[in-house]
Amino acid sequence: MANIKVDGQLIDVPDYFTLMQAAEAAGAEIPRFCYHERLSVAGNCRMCLVEVKGGPPKPQASCAMAVKDLRPGPNGEPPEMFTNTPMVKKAREGVMEFLLINHPLDCPICDQGGECDLQDQAMAYGVDKNRFAENKRAVEDKYMGPLIKTAMNRCIHCTRCVRFTTEVAGISELGLLGRGEDAEITPYLERALTSELQGNVIDLCPVGALTSKPYAFAARPWELVKTESIDVMDAVGSNIRVDSRGREVMRILPRINEAINEEWISDKTRFVWDGLRSQRLDRPYVRTGGKLRPADWNEAFATIAAAVGKSRGNRIGAIAGDLAAVEEVYALRQLMRQLGSSNIDCRPAGSTLTTRYGRAGYVFNPGIAGIEQADAILIVGANPRREASVLNARIRKAWRATGVPVAVIGEAADLTYDYTHLGTGIDALAGLTREGAEGFAEALRNARHPLIIVGEAAISGQGGTDLLAMAASLAAPTAGAEWNGLAILHNAAGRVGALDVGFLPEKDWYDTAAMIEAAGAGDLDVLFLLGADEIDMSALGNTLVVYIGTHGDRGAHRADVILPGATYTEKSGTYVNTEGRAQMAARAVFPPGEAKEDWAILRALSAALGVPLAFNSLAQLRASLYGEFPHLSRLDAIAPSDYGQVKRLAKVPARPRQAKLASPVTDFYLTNPIARASAVMGECAQLAAGFRQAAE
Repeated sequence: MANIKVDGQLIDVPDYFTLMQAAEAAGAEIPRFCYHERLSVAGNCRMCLVEVKGGPPKPQASCAMAVKDLRPGPNGEPPEMFTNTPMVKKAREGVMEFLLINHPLDCPICDQGGECDLQDQAMAYGVDKNRFAENKRAVEDKYMGPLIKTAMNRCIHCTRCVRFTTEVAGISELGLLGRGEDAEITPYLERALTSELQGNVIDLCPVGALTSKPYAFAARPWELVKTESIDVMDAVGSNIRVDSRGREVMRILPRINEAINEEWISDKTRFVWDGLRSQRLDRPYVRTGGKLRPADWNEAFATIAAAVGKSRGNRIGAIAGDLAAVEEVYALRQLMRQLGSSNIDCRPAGSTLTTRYGRAGYVFNPGIAGIEQADAILIVGANPRREASVLNARIRKAWRATGVPVAVIGEAADLTYDYTHLGTGIDALAGLTREGAEGFAEALRNARHPLIIVGEAAISGQGGTDLLAMAASLAAPTAGAEWNGLAILHNAAGRVGALDVGFLPEKDWYDTAAMIEAAGAGDLDVLFLLGADEIDMSALGNTLVVYIGTHGDRGAHRADVILPGATYTEKSGTYVNTEGRAQMAARAVFPPGEAKEDWAILRALSAALGVPLAFNSLAQLRASLYGEFPHLSRLDAIAPSDYGQVKRLAKVPARPRQAKLASPVTDFYLTNPIARASAVMGECAQLAAGFRQAAE
């Protein structure tokens, strides 16, 4: 620790703190444009100038000077800095005056208006007159793709966007070209950026040079109702803020959560909001004569009741989809029990995920923040850049900071960091467990905090159980109370929560693959799909399919009865992310038309079927849920998993198989019904497909 005086106040701070951090620790506000806590220091806006006692007779950039760089006084007095002297005030006014020389008067038509750092700091630190009468500089706008709208006349060259894309996103496609008055921020090749995180530059830009293209001229920030919620586009559980006006979601922004997404979100999370109102199911439908026709709720329930009444429990099944919240999954489980059926599953067809070995066998045990502690990372059967792009950025952060060795077994994709490709099949994983293995195997064996990331696709098929056991055997030697390196990377927001409440078939009952096969063979009379669109609908034969969902996607096209549900922005629901953290999504708007919250649909349906569920409100449902699964009531907390479960899993006999591993996510932008209904995501998918073809 080091002593420093800030505006006469003596404080203790770590000696590696910058003067800006020391000032903030003392409660002094330092304006800045180029500095950002998660990016490297550029020191080029000069707005954060302070006066240093005993230093040179000029202001110093507080973001680029550390406390340890200051000299003590002649008698050993602590170094001193001032943030509000006349010198500092004049320097800041001068910097602001220079910044506004070329900045256009676009505030009335700029989407950044009301949220602009330049506006705020010009008001606080600027002067009321500009002495420059020369013509303003004009810069041509750049094309950056369908997501980012540019107005480069407003750019102040803070380079935040360049540093983010290079350091965090891991693409070198944006830079500062030219010098002096000819300097411009530009994509080097004048084409769309390829990062799944590029939308974050909109939040980083302190002026209106980079704004959201889909949101352009749509609303002003003071018109919007802001709702804190949780993202469901992947299993990371990024914290978001949903901004709505009336009954429409207008935009989605990130919230800071250091343990999960820091302050980044993926482009799918940010721009999927137009899909929330496209192709929506807003009333019940019943198929008659091979065609779906609108119906009322009573007719839809009567159709289902007639089919269930003619069937038996062992001929009724239910599959929970990727976006289902815990509450409706729990309600559906209760309904199936009332009907005498255990044909229930929340896993994709062929998955061998199981709760047999406890929670440690199906969650990301080290936690997302724990990635930064890892000293060796092995990725098996996953592409984290497509399946969990924010988590992938955390891996890149650890790789840049510590040089942690990374290896991949599976497809050799561009993950934005260097790695050793060990092979594409399960046999490559078996090679790491052999005695005397060298290279990465040796680094993994010597690691104190090894991280074994297993993708959901790797735990599918005949070799899934074997692979999970082999992965556990690599994590078991160091598994303990302080570290558990077995990390299952899910790609569906609703998967862990459904596993937590036991939405799995009992012994000798049908799983997802068996239900599909039984439906095709005529051995299943009724199949409930709770937002389950990622299955083979063509193989369901003549089974009566009841689809409870939100969009006219695959499930709705096949359904015989459609019950319109609510999206994650239209209901209060619990989601458990891949690391096992329970979080609550909040309602921002109401569902369209006659659509209802999914748990309410299931409660009403149970009454129509003559087996009413034991709750009449969401509060009563949650009371029952929390009574059976108490850990789900502890929001934003991770229930500790038993590392002994990993050790037991490691002892399961495993047999290496010749099976290739590949990520189940082939198109990052089109992974669920909401994304497939989004015009913006469709345009991004087309661009990404073009880039892939060009690369091939």
